[in-house]
Amino acid sequence: MIDNFPKDLHPMTQFSAAVLGMQNTSLFAQAYDQGINKKNYWDPVYEDALNLIATLPLITARIYRNVFHDGKHIDVDLSSDYGENYAKLLGFEDPQFIELMRLYLVIHSDHEGGNASAHATHLAGSTLSDPYFSFSSGLNALAGPLHGLANQEVLRWVKQMREELGDDRINAEEVEKYINDTLSSGKVVPGFGHAVLRKTDPRYQCQREFALKHLPEDKLFKLVSNLYDIIPGILTEHGKTKNPFPNVDAHSGCLLQHYG
Repeated sequence: MIDNFPKDLHPMTQFSAAVLGMQNTSLFAQAYDQGINKKNYWDPVYEDALNLIATLPLITARIYRNVFHDGKHIDVDLSSDYGENYAKLLGFEDPQFIELMRLYLVIHSDHEGGNASAHATHLAGSTLSDPYFSFSSGLNALAGPLHGLANQEVLRWVKQMREELGDDRINAEEVEKYINDTLSSGKVVPGFGHAVLRKTDPRYQCQREFALKHLPEDKLFKLVSNLYDIIPGILTEHGKTKNPFPNVDAHSGCLLQHYG
């Protein structure tokens, strides 16, 4: 099924569809059809969730390799940890990228219920839709530019800024004007602000420390680093957000871009 998707179909669309494509394996759906007592719902739901967690890295890596690489796939290495396995499934052997994947997976694992995708998953599940239907609902919410697509939006915006201002001559005044022009045109500055936090996202700080250690001369990182110093003050002046500081998405795109 996944291998038959067109390459120009967005990876998140493929991801959601692939999860739905496994719905016929749902143990909860089978148990419900057989009249399971509601006090025992949790058991097949739990098994479905475990099966999903085990399958997701293979699905996402397959989609990534089909869209961006040669479509060749490898098996899981049971002697490696989760982060290393996922990096290799994606097609990367670089020890630095493996370290990044370990960091990336940990700092993105805290979405327990307060955001849009977790809420959408819970909402679908509250109707007794099985975990495959429910998780696919969460992925559809995650695909929005104000949620999971945010790091892609940040990367697109920062790269566009660099192209328009010039690779080697970016200075604070030019960046400030670009940001003010963005806001004045009715657009948002992606990667800044948070629904809960009122200070710099600690997940941003983790990624910044990684970049300072491994890629301090990367041009895109240097620009992202400059934005950290410039944007909060401008957003505060415009009264655009209660939290003008960078969130996790402000940094992740440039790190992933660095390793290809």
